[in-house]
Formats: sequence, C-alpha cells, structure tokens
Amino acid sequence: MFLLTTIIAFLVAISVLVAVHEWGHYRMAVACGVKVLRFSIGIGKPIARFKPKKQRPGQDTEFVISLLPIGGYVKILGAREGKVPEEERHLAFEAQPLKSRALIIAAGPVANLLLAVLLFAAVNWIGQLEPRAVLAQPVAGSLADKAGLQEGELVRAAALAGQEVRSVRSFQNLDWLLMRGAFDREDLTLQLERAGGGTRDVTLPLAALSSRELTPELLRQTIGVAPLTRPQIGELTPGGPAERAGLQKDDVVLKVGQVQVNGVEQLIGLIRASVADGQPQANLWEVERKGRHITLEVLPRVDGQHGRIDASLGEARPDMVLVRYGPIEGLVAGVVRVWEVSGVSLRALGRMATGQLSVKNINGTVAIADYAGKAAHLGLVTFIGFLAFISVSLGVFNLLPVPVLDGGQLVYFLWEAVTGKPVTDVWLERLQGVGLSLVVTIIAIGLYNDISSRWLFWR
Repeated sequence: MFLLTTIIAFLVAISVLVAVHEWGHYRMAVACGVKVLRFSIGIGKPIARFKPKKQRPGQDTEFVISLLPIGGYVKILGAREGKVPEEERHLAFEAQPLKSRALIIAAGPVANLLLAVLLFAAVNWIGQLEPRAVLAQPVAGSLADKAGLQEGELVRAAALAGQEVRSVRSFQNLDWLLMRGAFDREDLTLQLERAGGGTRDVTLPLAALSSRELTPELLRQTIGVAPLTRPQIGELTPGGPAERAGLQKDDVVLKVGQVQVNGVEQLIGLIRASVADGQPQANLWEVERKGRHITLEVLPRVDGQHGRIDASLGEARPDMVLVRYGPIEGLVAGVVRVWEVSGVSLRALGRMATGQLSVKNINGTVAIADYAGKAAHLGLVTFIGFLAFISVSLGVFNLLPVPVLDGGQLVYFLWEAVTGKPVTDVWLERLQGVGLSLVVTIIAIGLYNDISSRWLFWR
C-alpha cells in the first residue's frame, strides 16, 4: 500500500510541477503573439486530445494528455520545430524581438517559483501542527551541549550572524535556521525562555562546522538540538514499582515532589537520583491522566546506585502547536521562503562545483519519490509543502546557465544581445551536447546516491 501511495504521489507531483512549468511557457508565448501548436501533459503517445473552439487570434493549440505522465512539453511555431509557412512567419518564435523570446523561455522557471510561493502561502494559511520549539536535552558533546543549552528551554526568537531577529513559532522554524546557519557557516543566536522563568541569549557556533555532507542526521548529532518529548509513561513491567504505584500507560508526569518535570531526560534523572545511602526514596508524583490530575506515591527500586521504576518513558511525538498565518503575512512568508530556499540551492550547487560540498547531497528520483510518498502519508498540508520545495528546486535548476536548460537558452540570448548575432548552429549543437552530458551526469549522481544509501540500509 505504501509503495502504491509513493508511486501515485510521485506521479502527481511530477505532473503538476511540469504542467505548471510548461503552462508558463505557453501563456507567455500566447501573450507575445507566438503560435503554440501543442501543449502536452506527459510524453509519448497521446491518449487524449482536444482543441478549444475559442482561441486567441493566430492560435490553434492542441491540448494533449500523453501516455507517460513523467514530463510534458510545449510545441511552438518555429524554434526548430520544422518549416514555417510564409503566411505565419510573423507568428514564429524566431521572428519575435529578443525581449519576447527571453520572456517566453524564462516564464517556465518563473511559473514554478510563483507556484512555490502560493503553495508555501497555502500551508501558512491552512496551518499545521508543528513541534513546539522547546529543547530536549542536547546530545552529549554536541555544539548545543557545549553552548550550555538546557532541557525545557523555549526558543522565542533567533538570528543568524548579521541578520535580523526572527520570531520562532515552532521547532520547524528553528530547524530551518539551523540548517541555513550550518550551510552558510554562520553562528545562530537564540533567545531562550527558561523553564523556571527568565530569559537569556545563547550563540551556537555553527560557523565552526566543517563537514562537506550536511545531512539532517549528521546535523542532529553534531548540533545536538531536538524538540522536547513529553515525559509520558510507556509500557510497564508487571509487578514493577511503576505498576505498584498505580501509574498507567500514557500518564504524563507533571511533577516529582516539588520539581516541575519538563521532559523525558529530566524525569530519568530524577528517578535515578531517588536513592539515598543505598535506599530508595519515595516521592509524590503528579500526573495527568485523560485530562485529570492525579497524585501518586512512587517508590523506585534500587539498581546499583540508581533508582528504577521499570517502565518505558517518553513518546515519539513532542508537544505540538498550530502554526497559522494571516492572509498577507502568510503570502509574505511564502515569498521569503522561496527566496531563501532558492539562495541555498544556488549556493549548494556552486559549492558542489568547487568541491566545498559533497555531491552526496544530490538527491535523485528515487529519493524524491520516497519523500513524496512519506509526505502524502503525513497529510495534504505536508504534501503541499513538499510540492513547494520541489517546485523551487525545479525552477532554480532550469535557470542554471547550462545548455539544454532554460537558463542556457537565456545565455544564448545574452550573447545575441551583446554581439548582435545569434549563436551559430554549429556552436548550438556542440553546447547542447555538453549541456546534455552535464545534466545526465547530475541525474546519474543523484540516482547513485539514492541506490547506494538504500543498499547500505538494506545490507
């Protein structure tokens, strides 16, 4: 079932993003007076086609759904698509001013970026439950541990070096800033609210990170920041101290004695410390059970020098908060996110090209399909956010100055604007070959990374 969902989610994602990309080319071509012969969703043999009865003057576009839903294209008059009838030369792509041709080419990637803005804005408007930016106990020896971050502290705001302070609404906000800081080697200053009251500022020295592979797993261990999970009782050992005290599965521990409990690590520490002179010390525990507060006396057993209650602790899901934006605020946040993701993507490509960042960070179609399936299982809002990120990547990638991509065509136009002459057919053929080789290499690297990472996992 998961595999089927993954395949469907991947095909939906690719179809939507490619359709929007080609729609950008199509709409701009029509606006510039260029005749569009065909607009196809998918590639290969057409399985459905139609022509609207009412079309703009000079247009006779055939809209097609093709057999393989993994791409799409717009076929316009001219642009090396065959001989142009004399009476339609004024409608051909090559007959248009340089500015119009550039707009038509650029419209595809721009459409993807605009779609990403709307998708991010939609996520902001709908709202979604995200982990609160309350910190768990930092990983021992990590940057967070060395900086003195403590369990239960709430991150209210954060600022990368030299940038404005941002309000942190959830752990996802914080996670994005951590990723950006690690990637750009910029320290991140956190404004923290302590569990017991009071505030303080702490700076994480992210500029000190030197890894060429910036995977989420590596950053979790190196930076050591994670959302706090609730101190919840899990499975109990029959006849153990927890069961004898009356604790039940899913109880949330609020207090041990007079100490307010914020997270699992703190609760574990209090249980382990409940031994004096080799003897267990009973404490009154306040727990929340199905909305009611209950007080129980818990007497741990002694295991060496530490106390134990013989119950699993913690849960996979931290405390959540609904993050939702207003109409204008959500749209502005969408624009900002597209700008930031685009910048990170471009800088990542540049650093990979210069060897500063490992090419292992490139994902291929297998990873994208996997992410699509997981996002679809997590719900509509998560899937929309996934589409937004992929749409940004598609837009940015197509704007790269690489032959066979839209950005490469724009470079040809720049050459024409500077020299007054178009690139010759001989050079076009040579450059197209180089560009195609480069794109195929990037795809192959991404596919290799996907397969090798999964092979290591399966092995």
